[in-house]
Amino acid sequence: MTPQPYRHEVKYYETDKMGITHHSNYIRFMEEARIDWMDQLGYGFDRMEREGIVSPVVAVSCNYKKTTTFKDVIEITVKVKQLSEVKLIIAYDMRVDGKTVCTGETVHCFFDGGRPAVIAERFPTLYEAMMQTRTAP
Repeated sequence: MTPQPYRHEVKYYETDKMGITHHSNYIRFMEEARIDWMDQLGYGFDRMEREGIVSPVVAVSCNYKKTTTFKDVIEITVKVKQLSEVKLIIAYDMRVDGKTVCTGETVHCFFDGGRPAVIAERFPTLYEAMMQTRTAP
């Protein structure tokens, strides 16, 4: 299964005095897209947390390419850049009308009951689903 891109329409309150989407919102957009992506993989954060796994963000980066404004629809593609036994790096490509407006990455680890968790052992189906969304090396 190939997850579909997440779509976010820029709200008025997400813009600054100049009418441009405030840079901090792109971090939120990545989180919204990541939650949607996990849901599409069948392992939403609510399911993982019910089963004892948490996956905190340990690093985040954004590269702003083009501004967006009120009512723009940002299409966000989520892909696995790197996945090891205990670390996940997710790449985000945000586009409006086919043009990249922002790229980003988040780095995650996995914990089970406060201890590092090996995702391939704890959730092999999720691990395989994530591996299928990897970007080319």
